[in-house]
Amino acid sequence: MPFQRQCWKAHLQGRSGLIQVPTGSGKTYAAVMGPIARMLADPQPGLRLLYLTPLRALSRDLAAAIQAPISAMGWPLRLGVRNGDTPGSERTRQLRRPPEILITTPESLCLLLANPRAEELFGGLEAVVLDEWHELMGGKRGSQCELALSWLRRQRPGLRTWAISATIGNLEEAARAAVGAGGKPDPVLITARLRRDTAIRSLLPERIDGFPWAGHLGLRMYEELVAALEPGVSTLLFTNTRNQAERWHQCLRYACPEMEGSLALHHSAIDRAEREAIEAGVKAGGLRWVVCTSSLDLGVDFQPVERVVQIGSAKNLARLLQRAGRSAHLPGGTSQVLFMPTNALELLEVSAMRRGLADGLVEERRPPQAPIDVLLQHLTSLACGPGFHPEQELATVRSAWSYRRLSEASWRWCLQFLEQGGDCLGAYPRYRKLKRVGHGEAERLVVSEPAIARLHRLNIGTITADRAVTVRVVRGAVLGHVEETFISRLKPGDVFFFAGRQLEFVRLREMTAQVKATTRKSQAVPAWAGGQMALSDLLSHHLRQEVDRAARALGAEDSNALDTPELQALEPLLRRQAELSALPRSTEFLVELCSSREGSHLYAYPFEGRFVHEGIGFLWAWRLARHAPTTITVSVNDYGFELLAPRGYRFEALFEEHADALLDSRELETHLEQAVNVSELSRRRFRAIAQISGLVLNGYPGQNRSGGQLQISAALLYDVFERHEPGNLLLAQARAEVLAEQLELPRIAAALQRLMGCRLLLQRTPRPGPLAFPLLAERLNNRMSNESLLARLQRLREQAERQEGC
Repeated sequence: MPFQRQCWKAHLQGRSGLIQVPTGSGKTYAAVMGPIARMLADPQPGLRLLYLTPLRALSRDLAAAIQAPISAMGWPLRLGVRNGDTPGSERTRQLRRPPEILITTPESLCLLLANPRAEELFGGLEAVVLDEWHELMGGKRGSQCELALSWLRRQRPGLRTWAISATIGNLEEAARAAVGAGGKPDPVLITARLRRDTAIRSLLPERIDGFPWAGHLGLRMYEELVAALEPGVSTLLFTNTRNQAERWHQCLRYACPEMEGSLALHHSAIDRAEREAIEAGVKAGGLRWVVCTSSLDLGVDFQPVERVVQIGSAKNLARLLQRAGRSAHLPGGTSQVLFMPTNALELLEVSAMRRGLADGLVEERRPPQAPIDVLLQHLTSLACGPGFHPEQELATVRSAWSYRRLSEASWRWCLQFLEQGGDCLGAYPRYRKLKRVGHGEAERLVVSEPAIARLHRLNIGTITADRAVTVRVVRGAVLGHVEETFISRLKPGDVFFFAGRQLEFVRLREMTAQVKATTRKSQAVPAWAGGQMALSDLLSHHLRQEVDRAARALGAEDSNALDTPELQALEPLLRRQAELSALPRSTEFLVELCSSREGSHLYAYPFEGRFVHEGIGFLWAWRLARHAPTTITVSVNDYGFELLAPRGYRFEALFEEHADALLDSRELETHLEQAVNVSELSRRRFRAIAQISGLVLNGYPGQNRSGGQLQISAALLYDVFERHEPGNLLLAQARAEVLAEQLELPRIAAALQRLMGCRLLLQRTPRPGPLAFPLLAERLNNRMSNESLLARLQRLREQAERQEGC
């Protein structure tokens, strides 16, 4: 391929850069063959090429792909894999006699930096490849990689870095983050004009009326999905959450008993050995249908897969492209995606995705800005290994893109925190982690006690999921892990569904839930944190354009505007919305008011995504309650939000009087803090920051602390810092992460400014309309009742239809 030759040439010229080409085009060979050519031209012992991958599961495929030409050509090169699954004996051999090529993860690389022989091990390193860089750079694992690479570049100034990415919008920034902020030539951007089509077909329900379903995970349409699937066609069925994957796997097992043995479930909570067996089954062609989550998003090479099913909106163009690339995983192939909506309004999102993909648009990913917790962990790792000179290391850290603006004051605070425990932890030896040895140029910071180094190495990493409980069959195999909070609600004898099996809970012993198989039925499925996904900024923009098209079509301004199958299928629903209330143009902001037996309702539709609506909803509730105090309940989805107040609450008068104040983005941060209790959110966020920075540790193997214990320890430290060291940078980081990531403050501000410039459509309706019905379902789904959600929605729907017929 021309792009491969371009990459090899740039590498041999000493350049670094980023490769972005479609999935299955040969990116891996483009990145590694240049370094291999250099090794063959100048044979030397020791580690020469480091290949970083975000997932251990990818290591096997990458090793096989790189080893194939080495074996075929008889090249004198050794390849090794090093991650959490590598046996201890193999790790020892790698340190004693390093392979020329090493495939590893960011966490395993940082463990190597914490080794006293790190300088010797990396003394001959010539190149680093960052696989799936779009996945790494948007989070703290990317910051972890940047810091590790900055140290490697100081050891090896001529080090070449090549990032591989399939889907990313901000190419130049991604390349800069990969190669560092040092004064080097601009990184080379390598793209290829390879046509890779994505064919999307939506499963359209036979009838869409004015009351779109919501909250059922689309299970009511399982018959249509089963009819569209073919037993002989290898298919990956992607869901957005592990809970959803469990339910769909259960549904398909009962609906298609003939697929027993050819149907599997794959998600990250299932035991690694079982996941590997499933992946091997897909590649061998024995497994035909696999229900999965993002655990199969990334580069595992599944050439036999012919079709991808997306259950529910992917919420993100890049995610859809990544999943689509799992089918036809070869150059020039056409990815087949079958979309199964879980809510009628999701068809709007698919129509928006069609147009976004046709325009070649992909979301951007921004690296975190100088996360202090990751820096503290990195410095402790270096101190466990060769140690570091304070002044030299500051310049090295600033060569990492995300830390290029790190201030002198922040650096001094980090050193004081690690050496002296900061302003208020100095009395405790375990927080005085580092000490200075040597003088002048020979001065170095090293760990103060061997026990601190041992414990630190066991806790390296930036992944801080909730504490997991292992699920094991009594006197049998490990099935996977679920969150501690789910298991804590079970009593012996309770039945739940996990890993595609019906299980009875027997007992909990030392963070292991012992279970046995049962034929008793249950609806209980574990829920995992982080299940909610929100529309990306780019997709929300296109979603508003789709609503604008529908408004133009139904307003007789453009009869051809309903030009996708999804918009055409939604026409009855959209028409009913226009008749009952209005369909907003892209320059309009729709707000609906109505009353019911439940109280007074306000429905607003910014079409900005769930997280933005959550912030605006609580902000409005707080601002309205300042003028007329009351209790206001907020519910949100990706299209809008509902405010529910007691009957008789004067939403209309307040809105007409204070509309500008509600949309005012001035003092936004202050008002949000009071509306959402940012202090409590920061306290919860601080737990992860405390774990990454090394303030709170899990302990030695067999002595792991529960999630509750970790939360209590972190909360105590948070209170101590808040009271005695309010300038603590970790406190500031927790607050900044809550505002920027959890509440999406920049997007809320931009949304309020956009809405301020829109024409307000204030509609009083006799009942909730089609756009409001999913918000009603969202609220009912979170309410305890002896009546099922489906029954409640059916009853409300029948009431609305009777009122409409009157």
